[in-house]
Amino acid sequence: MTGNPISVNGKSYAWPQAPLVVVCVDGSEPAYMDEAVAAGRMPWLAGVREKGTDRIADCVVPSFTNPNNISIVTGTPPSVHGISGNFFYDPTTGEEVMMNDPKLMRCDTLLAKFADAGAKVVVITAKDKLRRQLGNKLDGVCFSSEKADEATLKENGIEGVVEMVGMPVPSVYSAELSEFIFAAGVKIMERDRPDIMYLSTTDYIQHKHAPGSPVANDFYAMMDGYWAQLDALGCTVALTADHGMNAKHDPETGEVNVVYLQDLIDGWIGAGKARVILPITDPYVVHHGALGSYATVYLADEAERGTVTEKLSGLTGVREVLSNAEACDQFELPPERVGDLVVTGERHMTLGSSADKHDLSGLTEPLRSHGGPTEQRVPLIVNRAAPGLASDTPLRNFSIFDVALNFAEVPEQARGAAE
Repeated sequence: MTGNPISVNGKSYAWPQAPLVVVCVDGSEPAYMDEAVAAGRMPWLAGVREKGTDRIADCVVPSFTNPNNISIVTGTPPSVHGISGNFFYDPTTGEEVMMNDPKLMRCDTLLAKFADAGAKVVVITAKDKLRRQLGNKLDGVCFSSEKADEATLKENGIEGVVEMVGMPVPSVYSAELSEFIFAAGVKIMERDRPDIMYLSTTDYIQHKHAPGSPVANDFYAMMDGYWAQLDALGCTVALTADHGMNAKHDPETGEVNVVYLQDLIDGWIGAGKARVILPITDPYVVHHGALGSYATVYLADEAERGTVTEKLSGLTGVREVLSNAEACDQFELPPERVGDLVVTGERHMTLGSSADKHDLSGLTEPLRSHGGPTEQRVPLIVNRAAPGLASDTPLRNFSIFDVALNFAEVPEQARGAAE
């Protein structure tokens, strides 16, 4: 069907002229695609870079999965949608809370709004932690690779997923968890031709393997093949990432580079007077040990802020220490879901809480991680030219729907394929 433009969160989006597939490649530092293209492993992307739209955008800080996926599907920063991390501390209840509940969201998604207007919408995510938020108020198909075998018409809008795809449900710690998404996406596009499809992968590979490594190139070659299939089906294929990724270890020894903030602060002002929260924390920490480059600190006594700020700022590996107001202004965050201080790490440094709270036994390769401004640059790529998009227009990863729907030029033959 063809519909009218949709207004979502104060912005207008054109109706898709061809099936639109937006892909969030978790942890896709731009160098991953650059290296794979240079090695000849991504022929489809190499062609898109010549004829389509190939830009760099900034993601949301903290550069973590939940806030950025929700920014992408709402077209807004966290100050609007309310998701400030994967995890936060609620001082009103004294509880540390996973930010997976749709009730924590403060605005609607483009996905739900397009579905309400009559669009056929499909959402497939790697891990089930994101599914409920991405599918919030969505009248459509929404399921995860992780629990594809549990999908039902009532809960997910689809059944028989594993049989349709022809792959077993993969391990949550595997490249196949992401491949399942694309295999399912191609099958559904061939069968049902939805108007909008949102596919969100896992960064298991990026946490373990550097750009240009054989495993990373194999992973990107796999994705390139599926994107080529979607392109051949007449889809507008739009790619971005939730965040980048950097090495966070000593290049000679492979040991993790980490500053344990809780241990240090307890030594400075006494135990129990501050609480360090690491918003990278989620139910799946084996591949990163809950270590990223962003932390937030809650202080029991405001009078300690100056002392703690000064001492944290003097630590090797700490990039910046910001007050709540400074951080929320700079990063567009909801103040009541951020601590009294926000600490970011340098490019190759992570921030921990207490050493005894981090299980690093699952780190089988030297740590790569994310979270701070040094992982903010991500790709923004569309397989269509966008001549109306000025080359100096600053882009965010949550500009992807805007670029794909309002600027990308869809050829007539692709428009026909969408009917």
